[in-house]
Amino acid sequence: MKKIAYILITISLISACSQQSNNQKLPILGNKIYEKNDTIYHTVQDFQLVDQDSSMVTNETFSDKIYVADFFFTSCPTICPKMKAQMLRVYETYENNDQVAILSHTIDPTYDTVALLKDFADRLGVLSSKWKFVTGDQDYIYDLAEGSYMSIADEDPDAPGGYIHSGAFLLVDKDRRIRGVYDGTVPEQVDVLMNDIDRLIKEYNPEKK
Repeated sequence: MKKIAYILITISLISACSQQSNNQKLPILGNKIYEKNDTIYHTVQDFQLVDQDSSMVTNETFSDKIYVADFFFTSCPTICPKMKAQMLRVYETYENNDQVAILSHTIDPTYDTVALLKDFADRLGVLSSKWKFVTGDQDYIYDLAEGSYMSIADEDPDAPGGYIHSGAFLLVDKDRRIRGVYDGTVPEQVDVLMNDIDRLIKEYNPEKK
């Protein structure tokens, strides 16, 4: 429960930060290392996963892209349906923008096979070129959630569906840095997310107004 409280506090703090002026740059989240005149920021680690088309997905898949990441499982009886409805809003808003993508990680890879993820994506009516549903080794995904995305994913026999995970949407920039955390079950938070995506797009394309 301490992990849940930590995630909720983090989301609250970041959402407050995201209410800042659109003229200000979004914060870069995570630990920083200061070396002489340089600052090294926390970044998403190298990863290899498999998507709903049985294709390998790595960091290079999102090269020169801003993306939104989350963690879910298809049989989730609680927050996942709300999360997917809200992520679908993000998908539809940026469907024709090649700079933006979505990455959803299953935390139940035993049940959520590639074929099931494919069916899940098809029922949502989304393209794998824009929204990737990925699977892999369970512990590997859990480590990725906590180590890279500052999120949470774990088995919990007392939780509905047998798993516990954050409802957070994580905004990742083109340099693999976390720039925002949002409650993916709350429409108003997803509105803030999409506003922040637009701000990041402008940050990377300052010549375009």
